[in-house]
Amino acid sequence: MANRIVTRVDLKDLSSNWKKLQVKLSADTSRPPKRKASESVLKPQRDGAKHCKLELSAKRPTQSKSNDTTKAKDMELRWPKFKEHAPSASLALWAEDNNIPAKDLAAAYGTSLKTTSIPDDKSTKDKINEGISPTAEAGKYVAIDCEMVGVGPTPDNDSALARVSLVNYHGHQLYDSYVLPKEPVTDYRTHVSGITPELLQTARTLESVQADVARLLDGKILIGHAIKNDLAALLLGHSKRDIRDTSRHPPFRQLAGGKTPSLKRLARDVLGVEIQGGEHSSIEDARATVLLFRRDKDAFEREHVKIWGPDRRRLDKAADDAPENERGEKKRKKKKKHKK
Repeated sequence: MANRIVTRVDLKDLSSNWKKLQVKLSADTSRPPKRKASESVLKPQRDGAKHCKLELSAKRPTQSKSNDTTKAKDMELRWPKFKEHAPSASLALWAEDNNIPAKDLAAAYGTSLKTTSIPDDKSTKDKINEGISPTAEAGKYVAIDCEMVGVGPTPDNDSALARVSLVNYHGHQLYDSYVLPKEPVTDYRTHVSGITPELLQTARTLESVQADVARLLDGKILIGHAIKNDLAALLLGHSKRDIRDTSRHPPFRQLAGGKTPSLKRLARDVLGVEIQGGEHSSIEDARATVLLFRRDKDAFEREHVKIWGPDRRRLDKAADDAPENERGEKKRKKKKKHKK
């Protein structure tokens, strides 16, 4: 067997052209700096009760690359400690509605900062797989989130609906149900979805869930994160005019450099709350989306009007709901104007 000859290359023997190239590459500063969100968006709120002011801007602010790196490292260092004190989305909603810091509410009711329920009212207490809640009222806004499992021979690519949850503007559970997939489940994704074979034994059929959800969404403004995925899994449609998607909101997208931000990141950076620490909860995630919407509701609506214009349907309904004497006065004014 021939001996292998290994030669060492001395850096001194490298050609002068190669050295010049290395110097040129290391000194290259032609690439533009990364774009960053405004400072007000990046500051998390530790108790989950204070509002985080968001600013809409046509131009995204830019920072130097070195500043971006420093801030990113600072966020990484602060997050582990912050994570211990970050409330759940459920507790943050409860705190905001009562204008009390989340940590004070948790102490007063003897609950953990990580509680995933709103225990102030027994009539709105979470009941997993309950179907339509007999007590909670939908109101104008409904938030949605779904959990998926892998199906078929390629479960990494093919998903099916396994759970759907809806909450109202205050985070109260309107609907929760496991859904029986039509195809064989080949990956339950339990570590993320929280779905197990035992849970699906009590699941409702897709057709039954579709009918329930369609009835709850009728005429409502739908809030969610990447809503098109949830609607596709449900095989349902919804008027785009009546959708408020937190994944497409411009100030939120700035956090991801113009790309689609994850719900977990928005919950952390905008709300100062922790979600998806282990198995996901579709109820908890739906509460996070509605709280994100509430934090920047006015900006959501301004952006929506830019695209769709004023919602004449709701304006007409408001006019119809006005007292009869007011409607009569408006009609008389219209007639006088017409005669002139």
